[in-house]
Amino acid sequence: MRELKIFGILVFFTLLLYWGVEPYAHSKMEKHVAPADFKFSDLKAINYKGDPAKGKKLIVNAGCTGCHGIKAANMPAPMSKEAAAASFGVAPPDLSDAGAIYDPKFLKNFILNPAHAMLTAMKYNAKKPFPMPQFFGTGGDKNKEVSDIVAFLQSIAPKDLNDKETFEAACGRCHSVKYDKWYQIGQQPKLKTETEKLAFKLKVSKYLDHIKKYMGATPPDLSIMIRAKSKEELETFIDNPQKLLKNTSMPRVGLTKESTEKVISYLESVGDSKKAERESLIPKIIGFLIIFTLFAYLWKSKLWKEVH
Repeated sequence: MRELKIFGILVFFTLLLYWGVEPYAHSKMEKHVAPADFKFSDLKAINYKGDPAKGKKLIVNAGCTGCHGIKAANMPAPMSKEAAAASFGVAPPDLSDAGAIYDPKFLKNFILNPAHAMLTAMKYNAKKPFPMPQFFGTGGDKNKEVSDIVAFLQSIAPKDLNDKETFEAACGRCHSVKYDKWYQIGQQPKLKTETEKLAFKLKVSKYLDHIKKYMGATPPDLSIMIRAKSKEELETFIDNPQKLLKNTSMPRVGLTKESTEKVISYLESVGDSKKAERESLIPKIIGFLIIFTLFAYLWKSKLWKEVH
């Protein structure tokens, strides 16, 4: 019985440290903020029903295609990613998936005032304007016009994107995932010669130089970010980076809850691909330890009984 008492004491203090001291320490050392709600409450509601046909004309007339490609509407990007990054600091996204991954309320406000919607207005002023200009309309009600543009983007967007496609569209222009051979300029092709490898590396390096100048720092590789941050923390950070890192250069990207979950799921599949297999072993290990403890106790009891 003495050994059982010692075991019980060890279990008690282990649980006390795990469930008491550690959470308490985290509560004091980590900044606690409201979790992501994906409501974008600071942005105004624009409740017009958009017309996709008008939106398509507006995108051309407003000059959006001067920077953005829309492959789904047979509108190619006007320049390469490298050339675009040299001009704007980062390559403007292709808008084919925008209607599927971004919240409509955010998207409308973003078109009207990009820096405000992305929570990066503190970085820009008259001398250093945001690369994407505000939309002031083409002569009509600009709130109705942005609703038409968003309706068009929603009409051409794919019905379903997989996890990796969502990540590429939402995050892939700034972040790499080297474990999956994804770089800011795209998926790494099969490179046979050393010359090809060096040429690809040089293109990536040049692109990163532009991003660093634009952002102030090189955005981190996200290969193992799922190991460094919890799902809840990543969800909150994606929804509103300023909550966790004041004055960060990372913009609020305006993803829907579903799209955010897909991004995190992709990061988990790359950075923690063995999670399901690892978790499936937990009950087996616990069962083994219980059985081993039982046999060890019975064996010990038999030996001491013979001694006495």
